Amino acid sequence: MFPEYRDLITKIKGQDLHFTRLFDKHNELDQRIKNMEARIVAATMQEIETLKKEKLLLKDQIYAHLRRLEGAQA
Repeated sequence: MFPEYRDLITKIKGQDLHFTRLFDKHNELDQRIKNMEARIVAATMQEIETLKKEKLLLKDQIYAHLRRLEGAQA
C-alpha cells in the first residue's frame, strides 16, 4: 500500500499512534476479507462488501494523513 510513501510509513509507524491504529486496522480488515473470500470464515457477500467499504475509508484516511505529514516535512 502506497509504495511511494514506504520510507515515511516506516519512519512514523510506531511513533504516530493515530497512524499506527489506522494502518493496523486496515491490515486486520484486509486479512478478514481474504479469509471470508477464501471461505475460511463464513460470511455473506453483504458482510464482505461492508468490510471492503470500511477498509477503503481507512485507506483514504491513511493517504490523507501521509499527505499531511509529507507537507509538514517540506
